[in-house]
Amino acid sequence: MASEATEAAGHAAEAVEHAQGMPQLDFTTYPNQIFWLVVTLVVIYFLMTRVILPRISSVLAERAKTITSDLERAEELKQKAAEAEEALKKAEADAKAEARRIIEETKAEIQKDLDAAMKKAEAEIAKMAAASEAKIAEIRAHAVESVAAVATDVAQEIVSVVFPGKAKAEDIAAAVAKRAKG
Repeated sequence: MASEATEAAGHAAEAVEHAQGMPQLDFTTYPNQIFWLVVTLVVIYFLMTRVILPRISSVLAERAKTITSDLERAEELKQKAAEAEEALKKAEADAKAEARRIIEETKAEIQKDLDAAMKKAEAEIAKMAAASEAKIAEIRAHAVESVAAVATDVAQEIVSVVFPGKAKAEDIAAAVAKRAKG
């Protein structure tokens, strides 16, 4: 056995001495290397197609599904926001219209109250004016009577001084009244 081992070692040493150059360029080992290369590539291919690529595909599919879902949700939220904005604008317009209506009603009510107060005030003023005119007419009438009485008294004094005992008081009063009328 030792001789066989020695012999094998000797053959190996001879082979190493004869093999000059790089071992990768030794064409005697090419069929073996090609076989293991093909086996390795087939194993890698099956690993890729059966394990790695399906996992990557599922991750990509899940990612695409998530992105699509997020985009759909964003679109829904955008739609809801637009609807909310429209509802807000409508509510604002309705509130403005209601405010205008209330303002117009209030203005009309105030104008109605003002018109009623104005009519009442005008009636009071007309009533007061009529009372004042009646009072003025009464004062005027008394003034005319007073003037007539004073004029009659003055005329009697003058006539009695100028013509003592000749004139009657009725005649003097009639003459003063005739002269006062026109």
